[in-house]
Amino acid sequence: MLFMCLHDKVYKNCILIQAIALSWLHCRIKTRKRTRNTILVLFFVCGNAAYSTLSYSEQRSSKASLQAAGQWFSDTQTIMGTNIEVQLWANDRSQGIQAIKLVMSEMQRINLLMSTYIETSEVSLLNKTAYSHAVSVSQELFDLLLLSKNINAITDGAFDITYASVGHLYQYADKQKPNEQTLAQQAKAINMNFVVLDASALSVKFIKKNVRIDLGGIAKGHAVDASIKLLEQAGIRHALVTAGGDTKLLGDRLGKPWIVGIRDPRNRQKQAVIVPLENTAMSTSGDYERYFEQDGLRYHHILSPKTGKSATGVQSVSIISDNSTVNDALSTAVFVMGVQAGLTLINKMDDVDAIIMDDQRKMHYSKGLVQ
Repeated sequence: MLFMCLHDKVYKNCILIQAIALSWLHCRIKTRKRTRNTILVLFFVCGNAAYSTLSYSEQRSSKASLQAAGQWFSDTQTIMGTNIEVQLWANDRSQGIQAIKLVMSEMQRINLLMSTYIETSEVSLLNKTAYSHAVSVSQELFDLLLLSKNINAITDGAFDITYASVGHLYQYADKQKPNEQTLAQQAKAINMNFVVLDASALSVKFIKKNVRIDLGGIAKGHAVDASIKLLEQAGIRHALVTAGGDTKLLGDRLGKPWIVGIRDPRNRQKQAVIVPLENTAMSTSGDYERYFEQDGLRYHHILSPKTGKSATGVQSVSIISDNSTVNDALSTAVFVMGVQAGLTLINKMDDVDAIIMDDQRKMHYSKGLVQ
């Protein structure tokens, strides 16, 4: 495997290096496939390459043999408080436009179901009333809550949707955080054991006052998985769906891998890593999306359930597997756990890999990426 660590260094021949290396990778990955038919090779870049070369809303393939067979379509919208992007190959204009509408509608549907910013969402209703009485929920939400509990157990509490019991007190745009007394009091409500699920009644009950949940660390991954499933059912065979830091790929990019970027946590205009992938998913959690700095400290939205404060020691975590929902949750959990504990967890899991940038900007990889 080829590793080239460029980061902030300047190379005059950077573009040439990228072209040569990516050409090498394209040949290399054809001989290295994982058990789930996922291609994975790592390459650091100094430029600002995005996760694909598409930058248009609709364009025919440059290959003459493909021009008669279909077209690329893409769209970008803001849903779930983040950037949603779809790129796909369709047989004709009608199929392409309809497929993109399917994805955007699905994103809107899940947002209406799970957003804490929408008062009528099921999650908001739980936060309002689940302490006073058990609340019936949809099968979809119940299943995601159950998965959240399971991942909470696997990660020894590092992934915990009840972080919202404290999380709602942070106002990042206004640079506001709770005082120590309020934080200590509210942090007592952070515990997944306070969320009781009744499978027979499809109901949820909070057994401690002040408990709140937020699915921001798993819902977008779920939405991406659901969207890809809809595209498959619609006959699409080549697609990319991204919701914030969560990306899933359907097939390859017509004989080539998709190029998925991990942004530099300290430079929005640059990618720290680009990863050629196909038919898999990758989720990234970082301390750069929602944050403010005060007295030399960075207060960001990835909170440690143990303290209710922003997790430290890591700038970015990316998880790669074929399940975007799990990736989303694990990227948050590993960020909270830190480099050593996080890699120990990932190295015990089958067909799951991790890329971590610590707070000194040093890169760390799970064993599957360095063997």
